[in-house]
Amino acid sequence: MRKILIAVFTFAFSIVNTQWSMVNGQRSMVNGQWSMDISEVLAALECANDYFIAKYPDAGAPTFVKKSRPSNLWTRGVYFEGLYALADLERQLGGEKTDTYFRYIIDWGTAHKWTPRNGVKTRDADDYCCSQTYLDMGHPGPTVECMDNLIACRNVPQTQGNGSSTGSYGDWTWIDAIQMGLPVLSKLSEMCRLKGDPDYLRYAEQGWQMYRTSRDSIAGGFFNKKEGLWWRDKNFVAPFTTPGGKNCYWSRGNGWVYAALVRAMDALPSDPHYKDYRRDYLMMTRALLRCQQPDGYWYASLADPTDFGGKELTGTALFIYGMAWGVRQGILPAKKYVPIIYNVWQTMVRDCLHPNGFLGYVQGTGKEPKDSQPVTYDREPDFDDYGLGCFLLCGTEIIKMMNGF
Repeated sequence: MRKILIAVFTFAFSIVNTQWSMVNGQRSMVNGQWSMDISEVLAALECANDYFIAKYPDAGAPTFVKKSRPSNLWTRGVYFEGLYALADLERQLGGEKTDTYFRYIIDWGTAHKWTPRNGVKTRDADDYCCSQTYLDMGHPGPTVECMDNLIACRNVPQTQGNGSSTGSYGDWTWIDAIQMGLPVLSKLSEMCRLKGDPDYLRYAEQGWQMYRTSRDSIAGGFFNKKEGLWWRDKNFVAPFTTPGGKNCYWSRGNGWVYAALVRAMDALPSDPHYKDYRRDYLMMTRALLRCQQPDGYWYASLADPTDFGGKELTGTALFIYGMAWGVRQGILPAKKYVPIIYNVWQTMVRDCLHPNGFLGYVQGTGKEPKDSQPVTYDREPDFDDYGLGCFLLCGTEIIKMMNGF
């Protein structure tokens, strides 16, 4: 059944005739056909994921990078975002690996009692990133308690983690936190809506206020609306510049925000602030097109390719993930974006995916272009989970776009 479904969807998508022009150096087609084999995309995803599961057969076991950490930390949380997307796609396609992938998620969540890292009183978005998958799997209990505590702390100073002293609206003092936290609040609101809770938007409103504070207020606002890109935190806001004298916009940091906007809008289309998120998403999309390099990648420093330039998977995958979602939703025109999406995906698979499933060109943890350098094909990053999560989110969204899911 799975092979039949894939063959039908691949044929259906490949017969589209288009008039595509050259975009940012990408290959184009005129009066032709642009197609990609869904089975090959799925095979690449499975190859990378199966390598990871074989390496870490115990889903709940702690990670160890210089020190032991519980496996519901943010890096692993991002991986499980991607794994859930892949497992759900396998289920829709009748995939043989559906049960295996869902079992791995269940074992992980059960090992942590479906509870945010550091408990239900944490206000550090890194700690509740894992709750995105907890909610997807239908285990909201501890996350509800954590988010209720977050709402109750709107005027209570932060005493731990990366937060500020302005109450929980000001907790997201670094843009990565937007991806770790905003989708949790959007997903929880949707879950409450489906249960008939008349006050279901209370979580979405908390998310909006936290997002808006990061965007507009902290250090004058992290989002440069003139350029459509985000500074990572207060330390990188202008007048800080790259060695080349340009604004420093870190690729993966912008990728986190771009993904967060997509995941929030996807989770809660009824959000009163949907149009605000969509506007920022479109501003970012236009800006990102201007930053794409001739080889298809987005380099670690978006505005300055000489600042530790070169291939980098995580930011690139997150941007393509967001663009594929935009095409699927009808927000972005397929004629313009499908060639970019296909070309970059094929380039990433060719350049980054080792035959055994290991992913190269993944920048390790950090907060700016110079961190965890050099980024190469063979170098293993300090954490090897979040890069895979970005890759899985990207590939599964491309297949959903192709299938019209």
